[in-house]
Amino acid sequence: MMRYTRRSALALAVLSTASAALAACGKDGGNANEELSKDPVTLRFTWWGADARHQRTQQVIDLFQKAHPTITVKGEFKDWNGYWDSLATTVAANDAPDLIQMDELYLASYAERGALLDLGTASKYLTTGDFDPNALATGVVKGKQYALPVGLAAYSVVVNTDLLAQYNIALPDDSKWTWDDLKNLGAQISKASGGKVTGVQSWGFDVGGVNIWARQAGASLYDDNGKVVVPPQALAAYWQYLADLAKDGIAPAPSVTIERASAGLDKSGTATNNSVFGTWWNTQLTSLTKASGKNLKLLKLPGDAQAASPGAYFKPSMFWSVSSRSKHPAEAALFVDFLANSQEAADILLTDRGVPANKKIRAGIAAKLTGTDKAAADYLDAIKVGKPPRVTPKGASNVEAILKRHTEDVLFGRATPQQAAEKFIAELQAEINAAA
Repeated sequence: MMRYTRRSALALAVLSTASAALAACGKDGGNANEELSKDPVTLRFTWWGADARHQRTQQVIDLFQKAHPTITVKGEFKDWNGYWDSLATTVAANDAPDLIQMDELYLASYAERGALLDLGTASKYLTTGDFDPNALATGVVKGKQYALPVGLAAYSVVVNTDLLAQYNIALPDDSKWTWDDLKNLGAQISKASGGKVTGVQSWGFDVGGVNIWARQAGASLYDDNGKVVVPPQALAAYWQYLADLAKDGIAPAPSVTIERASAGLDKSGTATNNSVFGTWWNTQLTSLTKASGKNLKLLKLPGDAQAASPGAYFKPSMFWSVSSRSKHPAEAALFVDFLANSQEAADILLTDRGVPANKKIRAGIAAKLTGTDKAAADYLDAIKVGKPPRVTPKGASNVEAILKRHTEDVLFGRATPQQAAEKFIAELQAEINAAA
C-alpha cells in the first residue's frame, strides 16, 4: 500500500497550529431540523480530487439545484496536497464551507474540536437506514455521527493471474490460506522467475496493514479512549514478517521497495508486473489493472480463516460532513441526503468515490458496473468483516509518516522489529497525549 504518499505534512502543521482556534469553534450555526428557508440559500461545498471527479460532482450539484431551485451549491475543489491546509485555515478563521469531504485520518481531529455537526441532529432531512451498521460506525466519534461514509473499501491481496500461469503456480484457495502460504508461494515465484519477478510486493507503510495484523491477533491499534494498545509483540511479528520477505528474496530489496512506495501506485511492483502478490484496498483494482495491462484478481486476506475474529473491516474511502457553524444546516443535510441516497446521483458518481456505502445504492448501480469495478463491489459482498477499528484519535493523524519511518528502519536493519515496535508505540502515544 502506498497511501501514505498522499499525506500532506503541511496540512498536519496547519491543523496543529490551528488547534486553539478550532477548540473554540463550538457550534453556533442553525438548527439542523428546522424548516427549510423559503429565501434563497447558498451552500459552500469543498472536496478533493481530479478533474473527472469535479465534473461528476458538478453534474450532481446541477441535479440537486434543479430539484431545489432556492438552494445554490458552490463547489470549492482542490487536489489532496492543498486540501487539508486550506480546510484547517478556513475552519480556524470561522469561515468553513458548509459541506466538507472528510477523511478518516482527520475526522476525530475536527470532530473533537467542535468543528463538525452531529448528523444525528439532522434526522428530518438525512436518512441512514440503508447503510450497514459497521459502515455507519466508521463515522462515529465519541458516540456521535459526525460523518457519513461515502464509499467503502476493504483490505485485500491483489494477484497477477497471468504471471501465476506463466510460472505454472496454482491460484491459492483464499478461503483458508495463511500468511505462511503467501510466503511459500512468493518463494516459489521468485525462484521460478530467477529473481526477475518477486513473489510478493513488500508493504508496511499503510495503517491498514497494521490494523489487519493486530485484529487477527485479537488486538487493536487503539482502544475506545484513543490510547495506543497494540501489543509490541504483535507489531514486532508484523515487521519480522516483512523483514523476512525481503531477506529471503521473496519481496524486493529494501531500497527498491522504498523507491517504488514513494513513487506511487503506477510505479508499484503490482502495477509494473514486477511482483505477483500485493496488499491493496479492493477499490484500487481498476487503477492497478489499467497500469499493469494484465489480469489481476482480488483475494481474501491470508490468516482471516484462522483468526478468532475477522481482520477484514470496512474502511470509508471518504465521508460527508457538515460544518458545525453552517448557517444553513438543514439545507446542508438535505444535500448530503441527496449525495448519499439519490439513485440519480449514484448513477453519475458510480464508484468515483469508492464502492457506495449505501447498500441499496450499491445494488442499484450493480448492473452498470463491469470488469474490475464489478469485482471490487463483489468483493465487499463476499468477505466477512468485523466491527471497524476505532477512528484515528485526535493527534494521531501523522500515524502513517511514523509508520513509514519505522518500517524503513526495520527493512534497512537500523532497528530490530521489537525495537521499532516499542518506539512506534511510544512516539504515536506521545503525539496523542500532546493533542489532548
